[in-house]
Amino acid sequence: MSVKGLLLVGHGSRLQYNKELITTTAEMMKEHGGDYLIRSCFLEYSNPTVAEGLDLMRSEDLEILIVVPLFLAKGIHILRDIPKILGLEAGKKRGTFTLADGRVIPLVYAEPIGIDPLLAELMLKNAANALTLPEDA
Repeated sequence: MSVKGLLLVGHGSRLQYNKELITTTAEMMKEHGGDYLIRSCFLEYSNPTVAEGLDLMRSEDLEILIVVPLFLAKGIHILRDIPKILGLEAGKKRGTFTLADGRVIPLVYAEPIGIDPLLAELMLKNAANALTLPEDA
C-alpha cells in the first residue's frame, strides 16, 4: 500500500539542540500526519544529509515524495542548494523521484514557512514567555 512520503529538511548545525529541533518536529508531525511517512534530514553539519534522506525514502512504497524545508524564508539554500540536490530545474517545484524498485513517482518541493499567521502567533507566545523569565535569566 503506497503512502505519501514527506522529507522534512532542516539547515543543520553543529549544536545538538538544533538537530533535535528538526527531529522532534518531525516526530510531532508523525503524530498528526496520518497519511504521511515522515523522515527528517539536513542540508549541512548534521546527519542524515538530504542525499541520505532521499536514499532512505527510495526503499519505501511511496506514491509521491514531498520535500518540506523547515526554513523561514527563501534564500540561496531554498532557491538553489536544495533544488539542486533534488534534481529540480531552476525555479521548478515539481519533478520526479526514482524508487529502489525502479518506479518513478512525482516529487514536489514545498515552500518555506514564509508569512503566516501561525508564525505571528508563535512570536507573540515567545514574547509572553519572555516576560515570565526570572530576573537573573
